[in-house]
Amino acid sequence: METKDLISHWVKEARTEAGLSGAALGAKLALELGTERGHTKANISHWETGKHAPSLWQLMAISKVTGKMLPDEIVKGLNVAAPSEIPQIAGAMAVRIAEKDDPDFVQIPMVKLRLQAGVTGFQTEPERRDSGTVGMRRNWIDRSGFNPSSLIGILVKGESMEPSLYEDDIVVINTADKSPVDGAVFAVNYEGEAVVKRLSRDAGEWWLTSDNSDQRKHHRKICRGDACIIIGKVVRKESDRI
Repeated sequence: METKDLISHWVKEARTEAGLSGAALGAKLALELGTERGHTKANISHWETGKHAPSLWQLMAISKVTGKMLPDEIVKGLNVAAPSEIPQIAGAMAVRIAEKDDPDFVQIPMVKLRLQAGVTGFQTEPERRDSGTVGMRRNWIDRSGFNPSSLIGILVKGESMEPSLYEDDIVVINTADKSPVDGAVFAVNYEGEAVVKRLSRDAGEWWLTSDNSDQRKHHRKICRGDACIIIGKVVRKESDRI
């Protein structure tokens, strides 16, 4: 059987076994993948009759909302690796999407920091961008000895830490670790502003330093007293930069 026939047969089976009409499945796919992609009853009908074929992402979404596993025969027919075949390179790991209730992952809240100059404590408000959380593997958190309730994620602002950190990178901060370490990166309340900087020790003082090579623009600043209060140590980053 050709791949397009396998797909049309599987889509119809998945829908009927889930007890869904074409319109109901289309609505679920619109919620899963976004209404802008235009999943309608007509789309489903075209897929089931073989007039058009859904993409791999649409097939995966159908599998998710109906609970019917996508057969390896279809995946192979689309010329992509089946999940069981992905780790063919030594040391390679399959990409896994973490669900909100996945017990192997902890969802760290993404926040915006609200600070006041000279005040040790801080308040947060939710960062609405993306899902509002960043998933971290539970075994990494346990291995590192972190308390999940002490971890928060924030977006990097500005270019002062390039090339180590770029604007809109996500950094995870351990707010339970406020002890300064020479060469480590910290989130700091600097005169009421949240900054991410590398700490350095020089001439008996602590300094906030930038990784950007333009030191005239991003010169170091002394970290002393209530003008420079450590919020927590940066323990992980998530970046699109490769």
